[in-house]
Amino acid sequence: MLVLALNCSVEFDSSRDEEFFTALPPFPAVCLVESKESFAEPLLIRTQDLRRRLQRLLGPPDPSSKRLNLRDFAKSVRYRLTSSPFEQSFAYYQNAKQIFPARYRDMLRMRPPAVLKVNLRNAYPRCYPTRRIPIASNGEPSGGLYYGPFPSRKAADAFAERVLDLFKVRRCQIRIRRDPEFPGCIYSEMKMCLAPCFAGCSKEEYDSEVQRLVWFLETGGSSLREALQAERNKASEDLDYEKAALLHKKVDKLDDALRGQPELPRRLQDLNAVILQRGVADQSISVYAVRAGKIGDPLELSFAQLSGEPRSAEQLLREHLEPGSAVIPSLPAQAGEASEGSDPVARNLSDSAASPAADLSEHLWLLARWFYSNPRLGEIFFRTNGWPYRRMMRACARLLAPPEAAPGAGQASPSHHPDGERKTS
Repeated sequence: MLVLALNCSVEFDSSRDEEFFTALPPFPAVCLVESKESFAEPLLIRTQDLRRRLQRLLGPPDPSSKRLNLRDFAKSVRYRLTSSPFEQSFAYYQNAKQIFPARYRDMLRMRPPAVLKVNLRNAYPRCYPTRRIPIASNGEPSGGLYYGPFPSRKAADAFAERVLDLFKVRRCQIRIRRDPEFPGCIYSEMKMCLAPCFAGCSKEEYDSEVQRLVWFLETGGSSLREALQAERNKASEDLDYEKAALLHKKVDKLDDALRGQPELPRRLQDLNAVILQRGVADQSISVYAVRAGKIGDPLELSFAQLSGEPRSAEQLLREHLEPGSAVIPSLPAQAGEASEGSDPVARNLSDSAASPAADLSEHLWLLARWFYSNPRLGEIFFRTNGWPYRRMMRACARLLAPPEAAPGAGQASPSHHPDGERKTS
């Protein structure tokens, strides 16, 4: 079962269309128009105003217009309200994949994201941009190290050019034969490549240089910076100022290569993050955990419900992101409160355990499409040594705060609406 399933359904009767349109909320949604004929395919759409969109699709047809009209086609409508562009894209993706498994990629105009690959299966690896990420039987990328995703292949290629200037790894696509008679290329002439093509280095020396490149990508450049700074400091202590100046220029070159680099690209196995989006319900936040590049099912934090319970939002986050790290005691249901079986958080945790395995390439596309969008709604936090729970809580307050006041400024509690507007109650 889909966690972001179409959870609302309305029967359509053309003789009572005004009543039908009035019952539809004018909010963003993912909608499925079902046909009267069993052999006809339904229509899956996403819209920023459900009522207005269906009035155009199911309202009385205009004889002078060529606009699509499904008044005689529709039997019923199923929909799900969405509170953010990210949730709408994710819900549309899940439902399209389930309803139209043969063509959902075309419906979303989905294209695999651009990443950098260090092909470790080759005897003499090289680093290059690609959109193909093969998956091993254990569910992880196979064939080498993958670093990304980038906003485009051009951006990945530009970053690779800057990074490879810092290492002597080959850039050619020829088959290495280690032939001393081979003339080499311009990079070997400029001493920017170890030149394994004409046996300019040993296999061990080339493997060591590739390992430096791999470690550079895994650490986001900090491994090379620390090594250069340590070598520069030692040269200064030895009064070798010429060498120290040369190493200082290399550090500046490294900073130039990393300057302006977005925070999202990293080794795919280390792409662990949390995306926070406003929820559909009042005073709620949807939490999407990204683990190794795969987007998990959302956890809904209802601050209106938590205000009357001894449980804290930070406890729920810890339980969701680090299962087993914190034990949340079950609370007896009291008068006027939902029981544990009807708790949306408890339902979410059980549903996420039964969710199907995610397709890495498709989830990276969804993640990159949202991260590089402008403007980008919502907030994202990456895991380094641990999860920044306090920063996440402050981000929740920012997302729920009315636009005219900062959190804690003595204003009335905000009431969130799924159409993206906020107003004080």
